[in-house]
Amino acid sequence: MDASLSALSPVDGRYRAATEGLAQLLSEAGLTRERVRVEALWLQELAETLPTPAAREMSSAVKRRLEALAADPGETCAVSVKNIERRINHDVKAVEYFVRDELKAAGATPAQLELVHFGCTSEDINNISYARLLARARATQLLPAVDALLAVLAAFARDHAGLPMLSRTHGQTASPTTLGKEFANIHARLARARRRLERVEILGKWNGAVGNFNAHVAAFSEVDWPQVSERFVTRCELTWNPLTTQIEPHDWIGEYCDAVAAINVIGIDMCRDIWGYISLGFLRQRPVEGEVGSSTMPHKVNPIDFENAEGNLGVANALLRHFSEKLPVSRWQRDLTDSTVLRNVGVALGHCLIAWRAALRGLGKIAPDPVRLARDLDEAWEVLAEPVQTVLRAAGVPDGYELLKAQSRGKPLTRESLAALIGTLPLPEPERQRLLALTPAGYVGLAQRLAGLATPSGDKT
Repeated sequence: MDASLSALSPVDGRYRAATEGLAQLLSEAGLTRERVRVEALWLQELAETLPTPAAREMSSAVKRRLEALAADPGETCAVSVKNIERRINHDVKAVEYFVRDELKAAGATPAQLELVHFGCTSEDINNISYARLLARARATQLLPAVDALLAVLAAFARDHAGLPMLSRTHGQTASPTTLGKEFANIHARLARARRRLERVEILGKWNGAVGNFNAHVAAFSEVDWPQVSERFVTRCELTWNPLTTQIEPHDWIGEYCDAVAAINVIGIDMCRDIWGYISLGFLRQRPVEGEVGSSTMPHKVNPIDFENAEGNLGVANALLRHFSEKLPVSRWQRDLTDSTVLRNVGVALGHCLIAWRAALRGLGKIAPDPVRLARDLDEAWEVLAEPVQTVLRAAGVPDGYELLKAQSRGKPLTRESLAALIGTLPLPEPERQRLLALTPAGYVGLAQRLAGLATPSGDKT
């Protein structure tokens, strides 16, 4: 049977294709491989640092194996580590034993094997591993997915920058805009949220059981351990956190999750608005050959991509908000509640990728219906009450707003009745003629110009 059919989570089942790249990083196998890398990297650091023959006199074969483990421990290493874990019931200690076994096979001496995991608590390995994996997930999975959305939104905004569209505030007709400007609004928000995620500083700690280098100093008091720690964390391409308990406090993970969740909130808003525009007929969907829209209504082309995206974004944010509130909270120097929670970070980010890619598919299927947009505008002459009363204000005519309110609020206003009203206004003839020339479709302000600010990278927004 197809393994995806028996997966408990749709992230690893139905939607596996959308999350495959993320699974390489944040699955149990991905985490295990990264832990092996970190153990190997730390032993390399010790080989440069400790003033002992065991550290300084590693054979070429041991060094080569160590370099290989630090670079890529291989696809099968996770299985080997898990076999050890079944015997000892400790995941990080199993990684240590795996590295020791590999180096022993390469010819490492007993004294050199004792340097594996030297001075470490499990959380030293874990925090660096998660930090590196989340940095990679951001760079290779999350930001590229958001960039793909930004590019499509920017193109849509530019292509339809001048296409007039009736606005609706509080669900009621309001001053017209352009379709492109509304997509430019979404683009601007998403670009800003993307920059926020990109700027989250990813921290790492490396300082032992309660963050004081206790064991390190007991063994080698002459070594400047904070300096070694900073150098090592920096070499891992992270920002060094010098003050921690046993755990790195996870504040940055909270910031990271909040930044992703903020992108998702914008995504939910986008999906609901586009869903509404499809429902109004402002946007039409391109049917896909062979697809079925309804099991009973053959005519239907449902906005399923936007509905799928909205649902997955909600699931993602339920998890992400929990992470950002829970992970920075730990009893005293350490409790274990963060361990099981962190294992679900990949699930939350998986739902994000599923949603963002569904929204991208949906955006690729929509196009405006200019006839429907024009008809909607032509039936909303009441929106021109705003420019008329504003011109009256500018001319210093008393009670201009009240006059238009009495004539238009809750009443039908047609081209003819508006023209009759304008003809009675105490304005110079050129001003009356200018107002008479206005149409709902032409009353869009600087919308077209503003829509042009949307760029694929979001640089102008």
